[in-house]
Amino acid sequence: MKNQSSKKIENSYILLTGATGGLGKAFSQLLFNKGASLVLTGRDHIKLQQLKNELLASNPNAKNKIEIFALDLIEAEQRTELINYLATLPFKINLLVNNAGISQFTLFEQTCAHDINRIITTNTVVPMQLTQALLPMLLKQPSAQVINIGSTFGSIGFPGYSAYCASKFALRGFSQTLSRELADTNIQVKYLSPRASKTNLNSAQVEQLNEAINTVTDSPELVANELLLLIEQNKMERFIGWPEKFFVRVNALFPSIVSKSIVKQLPIIKKFAGEAFQ
Repeated sequence: MKNQSSKKIENSYILLTGATGGLGKAFSQLLFNKGASLVLTGRDHIKLQQLKNELLASNPNAKNKIEIFALDLIEAEQRTELINYLATLPFKINLLVNNAGISQFTLFEQTCAHDINRIITTNTVVPMQLTQALLPMLLKQPSAQVINIGSTFGSIGFPGYSAYCASKFALRGFSQTLSRELADTNIQVKYLSPRASKTNLNSAQVEQLNEAINTVTDSPELVANELLLLIEQNKMERFIGWPEKFFVRVNALFPSIVSKSIVKQLPIIKKFAGEAFQ
């Protein structure tokens, strides 16, 4: 007899944004293997089709479904087209994973206004707008979840990532607030906080910085397993990695302690951030 966790995944119909990125692919593979039906989104239709083909080939006897939809989530008209498309499917979405995101490693004084706007819009505004658009469908399901993929940098401000940290701090605040606002409904709102991960979001300078300051970098597969645990549990937040999850708590209570630790590394951080700008 299957346990309740397995049944929860098998009864999941998941809309996953940013499906063709490093984390997105790992999320797709694990969730599909566990029996979830997926609607995968991204900007590139060819990459989405390749991912769909790979998933189906990896599990040819699977009964769960995969749909793909290419769009730029920043565009309101395209988001509306996605919502209209979801309404035509034989199943209704009951789990939204807001995974699409971008990062940039530069000193704030060297970050242009366009990039600030692009990061905040992609990482914060779009998940809020997509969640709002999908709420009517989610509210009609027996149970539903919204999971926002954040970052350790959504709890700890780190030099070189001002816009990215701001976007993830805001995403965590949105997640916490909406979780409380919907507490009397069928929808759970959750927040997953990965630490550094091995994805194509990392530039050469980021890789060099992580090595120089001995940052542990997790595989996308490890993060995918943590997402699975969050889906299965009733916890509203899940933080990945030690000592990162410890620093998150310390930073909330005694930020000056964390500041002193980070400031010691500031010359190294600025060195690589300056190279990223060149």
